[in-house]
Amino acid sequence: MPYVLNEIASQPQCWRQAVDTVAGSEWSLPRPGERVAVIGCGTSWFVAMAYASLREAAGQGWTDAFTASELPLKRGYDRVVGISRSGTTTEVAAAFSQLPAAMPKTAILGVTDTPIAAVANNVIDLSFADEKSVVQTRFATSVLALLRASLGENLVQAIADCEQAVQLEIPQRWVSSEQVSFIGKGWTIGLAQEAALKNREAAQSWAEAYPAMDYRHGPIAIAEPGRLVWAFGEIPNGLADQVAETGAELIHSELDPMADLVYAQRLAIAKALAKGLDPDQPRHLTRSVILEGATAL
Repeated sequence: MPYVLNEIASQPQCWRQAVDTVAGSEWSLPRPGERVAVIGCGTSWFVAMAYASLREAAGQGWTDAFTASELPLKRGYDRVVGISRSGTTTEVAAAFSQLPAAMPKTAILGVTDTPIAAVANNVIDLSFADEKSVVQTRFATSVLALLRASLGENLVQAIADCEQAVQLEIPQRWVSSEQVSFIGKGWTIGLAQEAALKNREAAQSWAEAYPAMDYRHGPIAIAEPGRLVWAFGEIPNGLADQVAETGAELIHSELDPMADLVYAQRLAIAKALAKGLDPDQPRHLTRSVILEGATAL
């Protein structure tokens, strides 16, 4: 059995530990009213997108999410938060190193004795959620669990939903589907992006992601029988009927959207195994992207 499946299954306990980590991390986490930028690469960027939307919706302050290489260094933020499982991601380390020394820089890491930790002012240690896998699953969702809890959310139901998500059956028609479009609204747009990435990374599968309201502005044209539309969270009025007219199957769960992402992670692994691929060794990918000689953005 691929070890990534064990890491996916461990997420309920990881989320509990992430919630517990909030206590004691208050001085490292964004404070109400701060103007905050959150940066990461790939999966970490999508987590940043979800958190930025949630923080602004909670009235906690202006929050922007950037892939680390695109952080506007001259914009006036009160704090920059960097997310990196390995602690070695070149673009995050470079961004931190070019920010003013006095600017609070918080790193949320899976490995703490690393280059990013060395240039951060504060480090939040999530080493309990670190992974052997190349593709991220439990680290990313544990970071989001930490950040959601820091906004005052009660994640008891989300954790219970995650316990369901790691046990739910995956229908064979989903596994054999030709294409999946993941859609979201608000903070779940980041989850949709991450679900699509997991399917591309692990299964070399055709997967796309869109804001749910924008899906009808062109992307719905690829929907047809044998393809899926997976919606995280709220579905816009009329969209279910329009998807049904295309012959594609709409997947929509009552699970907490973060738990539903875990279900989508499992679909990615199931698709990989059905193709005879090794999801523990995805092609062209490494656990961390380290760019030789790259010290600046």
